[in-house]
Amino acid sequence: MNISEIDPLELAHKRPDWSAVEPLTKGQKSGFLLFLAALLAAVVVAPVRTAQILVAVCTAVYVVMTLYKFLVIGKSASPKAIMRFSAEDIAKRDAAGDWPVYTILIPMYREPETLKQMIGALEKMDYPADKKDVQFLLEEDDDLTLNAAAQLQMPPGFRVTKIPESFPRTKPKACNIGLHLAKGKYLVIYDAEDLPEPDQLKKAVLAFEQSPENVACVQSRLNYYNPRQNLLTRWFTAEYSAWFDLQLPGLAALGAVIPLGGTSNHFKTDILQQLMGWDAYNVTEDCDLGIRLGRAGYTTRMLETTTWEEACSVFRFWIKQRTRWQKGYIQTWFVHMRKPFLLLRELGLVNFMHYQLLVGGVTFSVLVNPFFWTMALGWFIFRPEGADRLFPGPVFAAGAFCLFVGNFVFVYINLLGCCKRKWDDLMWASLLTPVYWMMMSYSGWRAFIQFFRAPFVWEKTQHGLAKTTGGAK
Repeated sequence: MNISEIDPLELAHKRPDWSAVEPLTKGQKSGFLLFLAALLAAVVVAPVRTAQILVAVCTAVYVVMTLYKFLVIGKSASPKAIMRFSAEDIAKRDAAGDWPVYTILIPMYREPETLKQMIGALEKMDYPADKKDVQFLLEEDDDLTLNAAAQLQMPPGFRVTKIPESFPRTKPKACNIGLHLAKGKYLVIYDAEDLPEPDQLKKAVLAFEQSPENVACVQSRLNYYNPRQNLLTRWFTAEYSAWFDLQLPGLAALGAVIPLGGTSNHFKTDILQQLMGWDAYNVTEDCDLGIRLGRAGYTTRMLETTTWEEACSVFRFWIKQRTRWQKGYIQTWFVHMRKPFLLLRELGLVNFMHYQLLVGGVTFSVLVNPFFWTMALGWFIFRPEGADRLFPGPVFAAGAFCLFVGNFVFVYINLLGCCKRKWDDLMWASLLTPVYWMMMSYSGWRAFIQFFRAPFVWEKTQHGLAKTTGGAK
């Protein structure tokens, strides 16, 4: 197929109702403005009562989120939480017959320094060389990476796919072109700096072959190979350990709709093509695709294998990366809430609630946190007269539960993540995660503002800053 014949914006053109090409519909804009007007009127007419209701609602959300975390983490111990395969299982499959062709997509932009490492990692993967269909997706104006690729001897089955310059300049647009050119029965995405475990592809094939037909995606665990570089990478590693080793397996055990990670998610190629790939306008295309899989009746399983990545070690780059992720969550929530009753019917009530808590609830908490931190700090320092009116008995009790139990739970989850990975030397950093939460709220508000001002801006993560790739061993 000629690249000029491929439409990387197929989803936006054929199913605009499932795409972030229109960040907010006219109805959503009207509803948002109506809500703001009603809120302003309520503040003017009954400021104290309005404040009481807002505090009560936010506190209720915090309580639900805390209890939800308890449930998810508890389920992570279930045998259904994660699929495991041993070396013996792989050996039996080796003896049973040929492995299917596997497409590997590596979208890159201005990352010549990671190209050689990526090729080496893919060559080391324990999978038949003639069954690897590897595409490096490089933008046609990226002379740095294209020149670096031209100077390297590509192994058989490895090729460069040039992505024509067009709007939007996003990773999912490039992946859609790679998807149309895919030769494999299965397909996986790896980021430019990834180091997947050598047997990951074989484990993914086993997972698909031993799962029901409606399992369309198998998500590998992600973690970092430079966890001890500085305090930021320690926080980031603790967060990822909790998310991929505890929370996502817990969600899988619950049969919940899963917001996918941006890399090492393995797909059945034909199903991904039927769904028209990724939304090129969504800057967290992985989360959105996980929801669309659920809406189409498919499920995702977690796989016990790890892909090692580079933890962002510089504050300003971390802020840009987290802003993009959180903006994508906002995009995803508004896209799928255009017709909430249709979403409810397609996901079912339980998964509809999972969606609200995972995508909407997390975003809501990040945005609201600074206000409650300010109120708590003001209460402890100044004890302003009349502040207690905002917290009538039940609300005060629920707020105290969130302050002491809820915050402990969220810190403890990160501690558990480190413990599960046997990284005891990282646990002290988890005790300082409230500072990390402040950083997340800053990037969350940055994302919220950017959603209205520049919804499709892709603030790229800077790679190649790790001082080592062996710190996780």
